[in-house]
Amino acid sequence: MIPYGRQDITQTDVDAVCETLLGDFITQGPKIAEFENVIADTCDVTHAIAVSSATAALHIAYLALDLGPGDLLWTSPNTFVATSNAALYCGASVDFIDIDPDTYVMCLDTLEARLKAAAKTRALPKVVVPVHFAGQSCDMERLGALADTYGFRVVEDASHAIGGSYRGAPVGNCAHSDICVFSFHPVKIVTTAEGGVATTRDPDLATRLTELRSHGITRDPARMLGQSHGPWYYEQISLGYNYRITDLQAALGVSQMSRLADYTAARHARRKVYDQALADLPVKLPHQPNFQHSGLHLYPVLLRDEAPVNREVAFDQLRALGIGVNVLYIPVYLQPYYAKLGFEAGLCPVAEDYYARMLALPMYAKLTEEEQSTVVAAMHRVLG
Repeated sequence: MIPYGRQDITQTDVDAVCETLLGDFITQGPKIAEFENVIADTCDVTHAIAVSSATAALHIAYLALDLGPGDLLWTSPNTFVATSNAALYCGASVDFIDIDPDTYVMCLDTLEARLKAAAKTRALPKVVVPVHFAGQSCDMERLGALADTYGFRVVEDASHAIGGSYRGAPVGNCAHSDICVFSFHPVKIVTTAEGGVATTRDPDLATRLTELRSHGITRDPARMLGQSHGPWYYEQISLGYNYRITDLQAALGVSQMSRLADYTAARHARRKVYDQALADLPVKLPHQPNFQHSGLHLYPVLLRDEAPVNREVAFDQLRALGIGVNVLYIPVYLQPYYAKLGFEAGLCPVAEDYYARMLALPMYAKLTEEEQSTVVAAMHRVLG
């Protein structure tokens, strides 16, 4: 089976992890700061805070922005459930903005219309979370202008987008957002096994994120409420979590990040092959707006009406041929848990139509020419 995504672990990665494993620190040691500095440098941002997962990063990002009961967060339905679940952890309510039919990220025309209507009823969101689906950035300049107009905060869910850029600047530099979140799960562009990072330009948010990932504890005398008892002293000044990443994971991340540019270039080379080889099939190929350069976590295609089989049949037939296609994502509000919250089908028709037609083809840096040829041949056999 050729998977839709997979990690690339080299001997250099193994050596980096083993060196850390045999060193003095395997949890809260110097590799974490090194990993954070690599991310900050890559994203051209002042602060990067590494945590145990992107879900953890989203959770503390929302908390750092004081999202809580009575507040509202809006996001895209075309995402993994963690994007909105993390808002529910905070006691907030969530709602969903439909996606653009070409880029599959949040539709800003729809967002603007919803904001205008919400302003009249004083039901504006406190936080809006664009999801950079498949590695493709939302139009952050326009979104940032809407945030200025309507007074909401912005968290970028860039779980798919490390290595991507927007208007010539790296995704994660937070030029138009408060916080940006990345994932380093094994199917992502680079991996720490499990892991996430939140980036920000705001030093106060960075301090808050750092405390929240480690039980709400500080060792900074300037942040303490009482008198220090000695050099061992610390204070818990808020209710935080154990969302720490380990030095072992950070060592892997540092090693992997050294190949980030190579990984994204390899993905784009494979995109070009797909674009040419699948152009005559009854599928809609991914659209790449000229204002961004995708990290290309996924290669999604949509079956057109004239396709000889529907998505379910195509999925089954491709899997039977050894092609590990996947479907990403079921609109979040269609999940049974969200139905209990009152959400119903029909809320985001573009996202629902996308879900009914979508297949993610194998896309990863080490996908071989032979493997990609096998994928292309299978696509022509099923859909040609």
